[in-house]
Amino acid sequence: MSDAYCIQINETGGPEVLTRVSMEPRRPGPGEALVRQSAVGLNFIDTYHRSGLYPVKMPFTLGSEGAGTVESVGDGVENIKPGDRVAYLGAGAYATHFTGPASRMLKLPEGVSEEEGAATLLKGLTAWMLLFEVYRPEPGETALVWAPVGGVGSLLVPWATSLGVRVLAVTSSEAKAEMARKAGASDVIFSHEDVASRAKALTGGKGVDVSYDSVGKSSAMASLDSLKPRGWFVSFGNASGAVDPIAPVELSKRGSLVMTRPGLFHFINTEEGLHKGASALFGALRAGTFKAHVGQTFDLADAAEAHRAIESGKTTGATLLKP
Repeated sequence: MSDAYCIQINETGGPEVLTRVSMEPRRPGPGEALVRQSAVGLNFIDTYHRSGLYPVKMPFTLGSEGAGTVESVGDGVENIKPGDRVAYLGAGAYATHFTGPASRMLKLPEGVSEEEGAATLLKGLTAWMLLFEVYRPEPGETALVWAPVGGVGSLLVPWATSLGVRVLAVTSSEAKAEMARKAGASDVIFSHEDVASRAKALTGGKGVDVSYDSVGKSSAMASLDSLKPRGWFVSFGNASGAVDPIAPVELSKRGSLVMTRPGLFHFINTEEGLHKGASALFGALRAGTFKAHVGQTFDLADAAEAHRAIESGKTTGATLLKP
């Protein structure tokens, strides 16, 4: 297929290291399927691979999720067939075609488009992990949510609100604040403010039950200082850089806090875990708990431009690459 290509890196660095490379789609082996892609999800982890924060073996094709139509399947595949619309998680998604384990591919329900699948699968499973597998807030509890209109945050806020959780959203602009309020946040704190003082004031001095923090280095201490005694600091992203080491005594001094750094793939490393999370995600989509918010779309060939946009902090919702 002369029109087939992928986006690779041969060295770490800025967006300029992203290179378009012609490819021949690999025929599926036993247990595999070949997908012609309709949409590829861009995630912050892609920038970590590109920059070298998360080391990878070169050359490396970026991307962790995509969606499209099955073109062919290998021996022994029974869960999907040619013509099925699927979404998947797997390394090497920045491509016009993807070949990988069929067991990690999920048939998209009626009413869920390929674009919605690519926009929500990794981010929605992350939100599911945070709310249902890491720290499940009870109705009436308060959660501090950083980057509330980003890829994960735009799903996390309405999902948490649907559970009866009060959300305090931390964001950078009035435009994003208004989007967070529309998504269900009861209050907004601007990131240039004293976040911990505002969080304490908004909770009558008690502090929040949990902080879901995707920002990382620049937000970690504010998250810790916003918590009530025995509160949970859930650090799940490094948008501002990796969190500096925190001595255990700092958790004790603030009231026996709990700190965790979950990784999604530890929760979906089995078919059972993947389908459990996907069932919850697709159920929430069908129920209207939240909608796939695609804030911006780029051609796959313009992946470098997309990386510049997401790293600028100016994007909202999900970012898609279209082959």
